Amino acid sequence: MRGGIFARGWRGIREAGPRRMALTGLLLLAALLVARYSWQFYVSDQAENRLYDLRSFILAPQVPQDDRIVLAVYTDQTLINARKRSPLDRGLLAQALRNLDAMRPKAIGVDILFDQPQDEDDELIATLRAMRTPVIVGYAEQSVNAADIGYAQQQYLDGVIARLGGSKARAGSVTLSDAEGVTRTWPPLFAGLPPTLGRAMLASAGDGAKALPGYQGAIRYRRAADESAGLYSSLPIDTFVDPATIPFLKPAVEGRYVLIGGDIVDYDRVETSLTASTGDEPAGMTVHAEMIAQMLDGARLPRPLPVTLWALALIVVASAALTALLEWRGWRLYASFVAQAVALVGLPFMLHAREVDTYGLPAAGWLLGWIVAFTAVTSAARASTAVQRQFAHGALGKYLPREMAEEIIEHPERLALHGEHKQIFVLFSDLEGFTKMSHAIPPETVARLLNRYLDMLSQVVLDHGGVIDKFVGDAVVAFWGAPIARPDDGERAAKAGYALWQAGEAFRRTVEPGVPPIGRTRVGLHWGEAVVGNFGGKSRIQYTALGDSMNTASRLEAANKALASSVMASRDFAERSGLDWWRPMGRVVLRGREKPVDLFEPAPGFPQEGRAALHQAMILLDSDREAALAVIAGLVASHPADRALANLLERSGKLREDGAFVLG
Repeated sequence: MRGGIFARGWRGIREAGPRRMALTGLLLLAALLVARYSWQFYVSDQAENRLYDLRSFILAPQVPQDDRIVLAVYTDQTLINARKRSPLDRGLLAQALRNLDAMRPKAIGVDILFDQPQDEDDELIATLRAMRTPVIVGYAEQSVNAADIGYAQQQYLDGVIARLGGSKARAGSVTLSDAEGVTRTWPPLFAGLPPTLGRAMLASAGDGAKALPGYQGAIRYRRAADESAGLYSSLPIDTFVDPATIPFLKPAVEGRYVLIGGDIVDYDRVETSLTASTGDEPAGMTVHAEMIAQMLDGARLPRPLPVTLWALALIVVASAALTALLEWRGWRLYASFVAQAVALVGLPFMLHAREVDTYGLPAAGWLLGWIVAFTAVTSAARASTAVQRQFAHGALGKYLPREMAEEIIEHPERLALHGEHKQIFVLFSDLEGFTKMSHAIPPETVARLLNRYLDMLSQVVLDHGGVIDKFVGDAVVAFWGAPIARPDDGERAAKAGYALWQAGEAFRRTVEPGVPPIGRTRVGLHWGEAVVGNFGGKSRIQYTALGDSMNTASRLEAANKALASSVMASRDFAERSGLDWWRPMGRVVLRGREKPVDLFEPAPGFPQEGRAALHQAMILLDSDREAALAVIAGLVASHPADRALANLLERSGKLREDGAFVLG
């Protein structure tokens, strides 16, 4: 995976730690089991059933009326006419059977249980024994259908079946599958139970080879292309009672399979795979008719092999895990999500449309397994990323302010290996006399003092939103305006420069006894253009600023010694700071430079009228130097302890013709 699109994600997983790796492994195993066995888990099995029902409805073949099967039904009107509801009128049935026999159907199936005595039983049994047409009589076993038939009923039913021995009438199981209260599949093959009603009918009519022996898969439900005509020709059973109707009805019955049963509002209604979408609960005999049609069509729906389901589950989990490891962002990642979602949802529909038995296909399990696997891997990577992010934040936080570090972590491309031209505010500080002092005390003490000093100054820079460029011994180099520029960078930098000097003074007061006196912290401030960015090679880089503005800030810091000041800024810096605390301190030519620089010193406690007087004096230096010197002398007299003012007065008497003092 090295260098590939999964490299970073895989590295994140490996760096998550052994415990997290173990947890991720367990979650992936759980995802695999869900993707394979979702039909066996509570809740997910409900989702699987609902999705299967949806597929069955959407993809159910729409066919014209099937003329191979005829339904002779007891309707509610039949019961009203017979003035008898339960058990169904067997005298009526006997008459219909005799007339149907004359119409020469292929076979007759009676979806009725003769499980309690009725006055017409002898007539019915005599009729059944005399039938030339094979007749399959409904049968149920108490051990299988305990809710539908009791012991006494079982005894009577067995007696009826026994009385039919030696005739063309025999038993056929009317038991239907009822998983979750819905008939979606063929009934199981129970030992000792006769073949299903439909299978027995086909076998008795010589179509036994079409009976899908051993098949226990899904029932292929169909929908009528013409709802008014229905799937099958359905006639009330009393239509077949009058012998005079035989010539008229024979063409519709001859050579066909006839099913006799009830199509009554509250009797023997069955929920099927289509019920959730249509709301219709057909009569049980209609389900038997659908199974007969499926056998006649040879529609043995193949089920995917267990090894195939395992392979598909592995593919689902692996695709989720790999997706979680992808380094893709934006539209490519979303496209991957959409493609996989379409595949996961669409594959079961595609297989169902190709007449594959998808009952037991873990469609919901694939989705759930994918989500679990994706979540497991992404959470592990996120945990590793959080640790890395915390480390990166801590590392960057030593050089950048918190909010800037956050933005760099979110947008690492801003620290690419290149430089950009930026207008920045530069700060350069130095501790006066530190080098000399370091030779007078043990190295351990030097290290301790230096670390504490730099820590104090670093915190000042970061608190004011600056970027620490580097430490050069006891010197601190920092800047504002890169990598992210803000409107108040100038104000932040100015206040940081003054606070840096204050921190240095505080440090001087807290040095332990026995340490030689520590000098002032001097600060130089300048604004200008620099090239800012990462410089170096592939193995090691440094984020820094390069340019003349950095050198100018350094020379301003060094000039503090000759100017008897602590913090000094250029005009470019002061005018862009947005602060009014500056007092002008003349014009100088910095060491090693030719162009003069106007100096400004932060003096928040200096009187406003004094600052105004200094501004006036700077103007007069170009036109009336004596008057200017008098103004400065007056200020010095008012502030005798102000060494920087006294230095200004001295320098102002030694200016060049252009009004600048050349620092030696």
